[in-house]
Amino acid sequence: MSDCCPKSCSNTETYKTHRCPVNGREYKGVSEKTILHHIQTPWLWSGTVQNYYFCEDPECDVVYFGHDDSVIKKSALRTTVGIKEKTDNALVCYCFGVTVQEAVTPEAKEFVVKETKEHVCECEVRNPSGKCCLKDFPKS
Repeated sequence: MSDCCPKSCSNTETYKTHRCPVNGREYKGVSEKTILHHIQTPWLWSGTVQNYYFCEDPECDVVYFGHDDSVIKKSALRTTVGIKEKTDNALVCYCFGVTVQEAVTPEAKEFVVKETKEHVCECEVRNPSGKCCLKDFPKS
């Protein structure tokens, strides 16, 4: 992930992981850019200058949380978070609209792998986790 602002202009210390204030498990960071693309009303979000994290737990209603333990729940998003849904139509790949059901086909995974290698994806923005979706594909 690239950052338009050099680290020297940041007022926050970088923390790679932090515990979700609801389930207590540690999760990796996510950019504010990612959050802004998924919350319902980004212009009303009062995020503060701090590190944010993505909660991957399907049982937890929290999607994003701050280092200060503030939370953004599923209900505050305009995006359905596939990893937190238990349906065949839940998205695995947000760049190309691949669902859980489609992800089991070799063609879908091969296509996404090819496009990812060619940098035709926008995982940092489109995927609510801010990460590449390939780790979310079912294991062959």
